[in-house]
Amino acid sequence: MLDVHTSAPPRARGEIDAAFAATAGRTRIARLYETGGLRLRFPRAGSLCEAVIVNTAGGIVGGDAARLRFTAQAHSAVEITSQSAEKIYRSDGALATLETRLTVEPGAHTLYFPQEAILFDGARLARRLEADMAEGATLVLCESVVFGRIASGEQCRAAAFSDRWRVRRAGKLVFAEDMRIEGDIAAALDRPAVGAGARAFGLLAYLGADAENLCNRLRERLDGAQENIAVGVSAFEGQCIMRCAARAPDALRTAMVDALATLRGRDAPRVWQ
Repeated sequence: MLDVHTSAPPRARGEIDAAFAATAGRTRIARLYETGGLRLRFPRAGSLCEAVIVNTAGGIVGGDAARLRFTAQAHSAVEITSQSAEKIYRSDGALATLETRLTVEPGAHTLYFPQEAILFDGARLARRLEADMAEGATLVLCESVVFGRIASGEQCRAAAFSDRWRVRRAGKLVFAEDMRIEGDIAAALDRPAVGAGARAFGLLAYLGADAENLCNRLRERLDGAQENIAVGVSAFEGQCIMRCAARAPDALRTAMVDALATLRGRDAPRVWQ
């Protein structure tokens, strides 16, 4: 169980539980359960299965609970993204939760890269991601968050956000990440030791056999990135980690699209463009 607790029953519940299987060199959906306002759509068929998460509610409100479960069976290949950025609306005090669990079986290849979450002023969100991968599997995780509706001049002056990642390979914890920020988030992010004025953050983790080479390719691709963004890439123990902090959401998106293109060997999916 994830350690996410709310003081009141969820306003709305949404869930996706899907499994993907490789058959005759093609990956297809093997099991799909959907409930609430969450749906999964498949715009591209082929050796690789593309799955797109759709939130028919148009956003997440305080008290909502969303749960995502994806299993990539042995030797399957799946890419999971979302139709659009996820809007996290102002809360009346209740916490919204978004839980994701990924299982990647031997020889499977999984990319999980939803578009960014945009926190409105007053939003409260706890986001949790847990992944269990087998030896010989490949897993790419990519998530980002934007604090405030920057284009309209909104700042997060009273909000709460927590993000927790746990990745296990063959049962062993190999990557852990926690972020928590609340209150006057804009003021906190203006501090040099916290965000130095950044309003958008992205984290990408690649776990696979080619981490060192990928690290070098990402550095070459992102070298000389545009202004208003700081990017760092490192590799260790079969992992390549990329972190981004940007003053403007479009700078973060550009960096993420470039990173995804490097990972995929082709342009990012159309929903990202």
